[in-house]
Amino acid sequence: MSETNDVNDAIKHFPRLRARTLRFGCGAPRSAQTVGDGSRALFLRSDGPEDLVTALWLSWFDESGEHHETKLADPRELLGATADSEDVPAEEKARRERAREGGTGIVGYSSDDDGNRIVFTINGRLFLTDIDWNDETGAPEPHTRELAGEWLDEDPAMYTPVLNPRIAPDGGHVLYTTGSYLMLVDIGGELGDRITAVYGVSVEDEDGNPAENTWKIGLAEFVAGEEMDRYDGFWWAPDSQHVLFESFDTADEPTWYISDPADPEKPAAGRRYPRALTRNADVYLTVIALAFDGDGRYAGITGNADVDWDREAYEYVAAVNWRRGHDPLVLVQNRRQTRDQVLEVAVAADGAALGATRVLEEHANDQWIDLIHGTPAYTPDGRLVCPLNDMAADTNRLTVDGRPFTPAGWNVRAVLDVTDDDVLAVVQRAPEIATEVPRAWAGSGAASDAESLFGGHDARSFDVVSIDYNGTITPVTTDPGQWTASRGERGIVVSGRDMRSARAQMRHILGEQSATISSTAAEPGFAPNVTFTRLGEHRLYTAIIAPSPSSPYAHADKLPVLMKPYGGPGFQQVVASQSFYWEGQWWADQGFLVVTADGRGTTGRGPAWDRAIFEDMKGVTLADQIEAVNALPEAVSRLNADGRRPGVPAPDLDKVCMIGWSYGGFLSALAVLDAPNVFKAACAGAPPTDWTLYDTHYTERYLGLDPDVYRRNGIVQDAPGLVRPLMLIHGFADDNVTIAHSLRLSQALMAAGRPHTFLPLTGITHMTNDETVAENLLTLQRDFLRDALA
Repeated sequence: MSETNDVNDAIKHFPRLRARTLRFGCGAPRSAQTVGDGSRALFLRSDGPEDLVTALWLSWFDESGEHHETKLADPRELLGATADSEDVPAEEKARRERAREGGTGIVGYSSDDDGNRIVFTINGRLFLTDIDWNDETGAPEPHTRELAGEWLDEDPAMYTPVLNPRIAPDGGHVLYTTGSYLMLVDIGGELGDRITAVYGVSVEDEDGNPAENTWKIGLAEFVAGEEMDRYDGFWWAPDSQHVLFESFDTADEPTWYISDPADPEKPAAGRRYPRALTRNADVYLTVIALAFDGDGRYAGITGNADVDWDREAYEYVAAVNWRRGHDPLVLVQNRRQTRDQVLEVAVAADGAALGATRVLEEHANDQWIDLIHGTPAYTPDGRLVCPLNDMAADTNRLTVDGRPFTPAGWNVRAVLDVTDDDVLAVVQRAPEIATEVPRAWAGSGAASDAESLFGGHDARSFDVVSIDYNGTITPVTTDPGQWTASRGERGIVVSGRDMRSARAQMRHILGEQSATISSTAAEPGFAPNVTFTRLGEHRLYTAIIAPSPSSPYAHADKLPVLMKPYGGPGFQQVVASQSFYWEGQWWADQGFLVVTADGRGTTGRGPAWDRAIFEDMKGVTLADQIEAVNALPEAVSRLNADGRRPGVPAPDLDKVCMIGWSYGGFLSALAVLDAPNVFKAACAGAPPTDWTLYDTHYTERYLGLDPDVYRRNGIVQDAPGLVRPLMLIHGFADDNVTIAHSLRLSQALMAAGRPHTFLPLTGITHMTNDETVAENLLTLQRDFLRDALA
């Protein structure tokens, strides 16, 4: 078969293959965590390109420096055939939906400080892996067993579900939550495993009978998982003798119901949802001191106190960080996210009552304060590292004891590690401010033809760097890409994607030794034909995807334009990673010039850029997509004039359409409703059409608390203006952007007599991993747009 046929065949089969491989993630190593001194690292990987069942692995170097990979625990060996027919608790399914987790088997784990004991769940059962080390060979010898299985079987109503198990730092005990109780597991010994409920929440009516329990314990509330990226609801102390935990009451939140109309006998599932402009869950923190007997068995609680802070003024618990040698740090935010406090909670502090707090720092911003993962954090010697939205320098920076130390123009996205000498961070450089680059990057992604192909060290690249407290930057990653890392004292694991490779990459580095952790992930079979450029007066970072050289449309003089944005706050799509453009390449080979432009409000370009959409998401984000369309002809002409790449077909501005999902779906519907002179058709997937139906923490951050602002930014009221073809797509099981959004817009369109197409998807959530649905969604949208533009 010729290379041309290979590519065309790969394009044809792309939709199904992408779904079967979980977006080409099956078989790729992921979720790496260095343990011990960093010479070892845990990670997850399934056995093949279409294998969803993920196993636990260890990457390690022997004394000679040779690298090894050892499988520690395989769900199929532990559960047999049932490992492929997953049955997990509803609460765990909800957590995975919040984390956008599509795998099965072992999808998360918890390790002790030494990295020799690891706990995890499979199908709701609790397992422990112990690693012994062979004195002669130096190789690990893992032993995995079910933990406290007889307790779970004897009284499942009491001891299940097993949610978010975390092993103590010393490896002696495991804590998990059922949602109603915190459960402590004594591990083995002569007396065997034992489970004890150490704390619980329950509700009784006035007669003392069980009533609706709106309380949860040891879990993160909905907005923490969905919007703050905080998935834990309890935290072990480094000394393994104390625990800090969250409990929350959802009684004041509205109750929403998710139903399956295709199965009328199935009752609707009710749950509390923190709808914008309504009440949030009431969140509490409690710290307890644990006692253990001479055999190391749990013996009771010797100290118990609620954490004391101004919960009325600061109702969000945004982050918790508890490192050895220090009391825990808690970051709390006010409802509008314009003010926060960094609290230290008294646990071991001399003279302070257990649970008492002191305010270490306070921050404020007129629009909102960004959360930076990994902060606040203590250095080992006790200095405080915090994020700063520095509006004067137009940079998201870090401070140490209140002093900004990261340079202007280096936007910090996440903190990965904090030492006395430096922080390890993910950054995005603003070249307009930070004009100089480190020597290690010289020639890598420089302003050249290479940059147009592979991206540069700018907003398109999530670079891992070390930054010392004098502001000196030392790169860890060299090529532009989407990178992260886990670092120990001696070793580091770097993982991510770039434009040069189709596969996700993971490297374990120990001094001079470096090893690539193997991958069996599938590849799409084609490389996206992407050109990066900047468009319009706002210099929008843009990716233009042209048809493959083997496509029948490759030599077309002119093609319809398909705008394919996310376009909203908190995310970006023009990234130096091939995976962002595979679907765009499928569309290009259907006969479109595909354009993705990151407008104002998308991440990576500093706090002023982010905040340009404040209280006007609708107007600003649509204006930037129009700006990109209008600037496209000149940009394509300029790209073709340099003669260094095959010509890009000219854009046909009489045939411009848009597709998108989530905020991109909102933007797509908005495009044909409010700018029909520019956009001739649109397909809107899971669009939030009425912002009062979305959650508090996300929506109020950008739109505030004025109902009039919500009315201005909604699109249901724009329904009478529809004059272009519009397809709405929405899953009935979507608990993030509920189908009520599309139903309300459809109802308004019907009331106004405006024809439109609606595809309701039974059983589909905000993620669409069913291969038949994935393929048909693309082909149905393609045919709809072809007909609309004909």
